[in-house]
Amino acid sequence: MFEITDKIEHSLHEHFPSLNLFHSTKSLEQSSLYQEIHPQVHKLLHSYEMGAYAPPAEAEPYYRIVSWNIERGICWNEIIHFLQNHPVMSKADILLLTETDLGMARSRNRNIAQEIAKLLKMNYFFVPSYLNLAKGSGIENEFEGENQLGIHGNAILSRYPIHKPRVVSFPNPHDKMKGREKRLGQQRALIATVDLAGKPLRVGCFHVNVRSTQKQRKEEVERVVQAIIEEGDQPAVIGGDWNTSTYDSHSAASAIVGFWVRVFMGTHNMIRNHYPHPENYFEKELFQMLEKNGFDFKKCNALGGTTTHFSVESLKQIKNLREWIPNWCFKFIEWSLKEHDGKCSFKLDWFSQKKLNILSQNQASSALKGLSTSPQVLGNLVLNGVEASDHDAISFDFTL
Repeated sequence: MFEITDKIEHSLHEHFPSLNLFHSTKSLEQSSLYQEIHPQVHKLLHSYEMGAYAPPAEAEPYYRIVSWNIERGICWNEIIHFLQNHPVMSKADILLLTETDLGMARSRNRNIAQEIAKLLKMNYFFVPSYLNLAKGSGIENEFEGENQLGIHGNAILSRYPIHKPRVVSFPNPHDKMKGREKRLGQQRALIATVDLAGKPLRVGCFHVNVRSTQKQRKEEVERVVQAIIEEGDQPAVIGGDWNTSTYDSHSAASAIVGFWVRVFMGTHNMIRNHYPHPENYFEKELFQMLEKNGFDFKKCNALGGTTTHFSVESLKQIKNLREWIPNWCFKFIEWSLKEHDGKCSFKLDWFSQKKLNILSQNQASSALKGLSTSPQVLGNLVLNGVEASDHDAISFDFTL
């Protein structure tokens, strides 16, 4: 059971050095220390925050939803700039924000979801996925200061009231206590009803595990789909970072094998036909599952629009990958991309919906939002040379 709290907090910091000595979840859970603190850990990871900062909002001729992996909230000023000033994003009625920190040094120990909600005058629903025992992965360990709370999760924000919160947990596809980024917990999907001026919309926001197989990614999305279906036939939208990289990335070995398979398939072929279109082959079963369960993805996404971009010149990306991929691999990655300026892009972020009318460019007009837009990727989110996130945002407009 998950319980609402006014403020997520804990007093577990003194135990972090001892907890960090364990190298597997099994050994951790068998320890006397964990048995002692387990009730507090369980309560923390089964709590959630909700806050109401939005003034009453009238019905709109149409509504807009935006999903964005904000990369922990690290580049705070840039994120806020685009949320407040971007011509499309700033007019969103609903925001699905994946990778939102609470009390992490890398994001200046902010309560990212709550502070964004206050600034934008929106309501919010935040659920923690992990209690982080370390400062993060890769370059995140280089940030100054220490974690005040060490919590990481996802959030739904809306200009309209948020009701009937629900949380769906995903099983861990790999041991979160192995490696340098040690964590307690698991990825969670948030599901809630957004009351669009008397018209309810069931909304799901989640981040699929990156260290997973194609089958595991499909199963995680399916958990959310089934949770909504069992609640009845109702308008619904789900979205977030689904990590549809095309790779079996549950281990370094499987990712390396997958890399060479793709080299033999042709790097140009992958960059043009597969990375932007995981739904056509490598991740096909996930998208077939959506359609079999009455969820559309073709109308509400800019198909082929990539949302994250890799470059061999990005020190941050290389440092993050080195957390689990051997160093010798990078010369082969650079070799494979030499005819593509050392770059490639992936389609990782998605929406899926049912019982919504998806709008196209200029199909509807609103005094608040102006003319409607077709489903799109909101890219080039760079301010004064700083990327707001390692992901682009996605959006679509709709009526019920």
